[in-house]
Parts: sequence; structure tokens; C-alpha cells
Amino acid sequence: MATSASQETLGGHEGARAIAALILANALLAFGPVLVRLSDVGPVASAFWRMAIAFPILAGAAAWSGRGKPSGFTPVLILIVAASGLVFAGDLASWHLGIVRTKVANATLFGNSASLLFPIYGFLAARAWPSRRQGLALIFAALGAAVLMGRSAELSPEHLVGDLLSMLAGMFYAIYFIAIARARETLSPLPLLAASTLASAVPLLALALAMGETIVPTNWWPLVALSFCSQIAGQGLMTRALGRTSPLVIGLTLLTQPVVAAIGGYFLFHETLGPLDLVGAVMIAVALVLVR
Repeated sequence: MATSASQETLGGHEGARAIAALILANALLAFGPVLVRLSDVGPVASAFWRMAIAFPILAGAAAWSGRGKPSGFTPVLILIVAASGLVFAGDLASWHLGIVRTKVANATLFGNSASLLFPIYGFLAARAWPSRRQGLALIFAALGAAVLMGRSAELSPEHLVGDLLSMLAGMFYAIYFIAIARARETLSPLPLLAASTLASAVPLLALALAMGETIVPTNWWPLVALSFCSQIAGQGLMTRALGRTSPLVIGLTLLTQPVVAAIGGYFLFHETLGPLDLVGAVMIAVALVLVR
């Protein structure tokens, strides 16, 4: 990987900006479940439109920036990007199917289980143990996630299928991060994200058609908002960070998504939100301060 797992983040003001960008990315991504709920197409079809709307914008931005040079895509990189797109399609399909079968907080928390899997990969790749500060950050993050799971996540037979689908999405998400981080060692964010977006759109459309979902919406604004918030802005900032920021920092910032999603679920769908959610959020914030 481009960064060692022992590297906590970039130094000084650049490190603060990197963490701020990651928190903003996750805040934008956290609105994804709400927008999927509000769309009038099938859950997998909404994932397809997230990609289809974003691709021409990302491709145009990559071409305009002058960084989308074809020579950057070697055969090995093409395979990695294609694999990342396929895995991300699996992530979005299983996550969007989970979103409509469980609470927003559940789907977001379980769907971001990459928050622990990706840092573990980083330490294994670097063949290094976490430092004392990194270890404390992981403990605080794990405890904060446990508090959120115990309070915001409502485990019940009614939500079981949605929870399992969201967990599957989290595993796909971790694999996607690994593939994108490898590609970021060579490629710039815009051409990489554009290519991966296209590679995800095709299997998502095929799956939506196979499942007999409604494909063409009558109400476009949730899908346009989903594409801009989640794919162009949210995933764009995340892709920029991959390869520049350590897996530990990226993993910990993923845990800000359940906090934002729980707040959104409370206001829009009247889902429960209590004092312990604040405790979990504070513990995650402490973890981010430790790695800062």
C-alpha cells in the first residue's frame, strides 16, 4: 500500500484537513440510506442510478483535469479496477437491499463494518502491530461502535435479513477499499473513481433487471441527490484519501456514518435516538483525536 499501517495520518495542518475531508465524506455518505428509502425505484436500481448519473460527470472531470491518461491503466490495473467495480456493485446491492429491510442506523452501522476490517488489513499488510495510541484509538472506536449497536441498532427477527445483508455489504466494502487503495498507488482519484463507477453500473443494472425491480423513476430528485452526495462527493473524497491516509484513520472515520444516519433516521423516520448515542459518538470522536 502507499501508506504504512503504522502511519497515523498526514502531519500538521495537512493531517487535520485529511481527517476533516474524511468526516465530510462520511457525513455525505450517511445520507445514502435515507435517499434510498425516499426513491421510487427498487433498491438495486437506486444503486445503478447512483452510478449512472455520476459516471459522465466523473469522466468529464477526469478528462478536464488532464489526469485520465490511458497509459495509466496497465492490464493489471484494469483488472484491479474491474474487480473493485464488481465488488462495489456487490456492496451496494446487498446494502441497498438491507436498507429497506432494517433500520437506517442498523444498515449504516453493519454496512460500515469495514471500519474494523480495513485497519486490520493495513496492519497485516505492513506486518506491524498497532502503536499504543493506535491501540487505544481502536479500543475507543470499538466501544463506541458497541454502544451505538446496543442503543441505535435494534436486533430483532424483523430486521434479521436486513442486518445480515448489511453485514455482507460491510465485507464487500472492505475488499473494495483494499482494491482501490492498491490502484491509488498509481492512479489519480478522478480517473480511478470514474472507471470503478462504470465497472459497478453494468452489473447493478443487470441484477436490477433480473430481480424485476422498477428501473425508471417518476421522482428523480432522491436519485440525483444520492449520486451527488454518495458517489461524486462522498466516494470522491474517500477515494482521494485512500492511498494517502492510513487504513486506521479511514476505518475510524467510517464510524461517523452511523451517528449521522441515526440522527437522520430520527428526524425523517422517527427512529429511536437516545443519550447513549451521544456517548458512542463521543467515544468515536476520542478515537479520532488519538490518531490525529
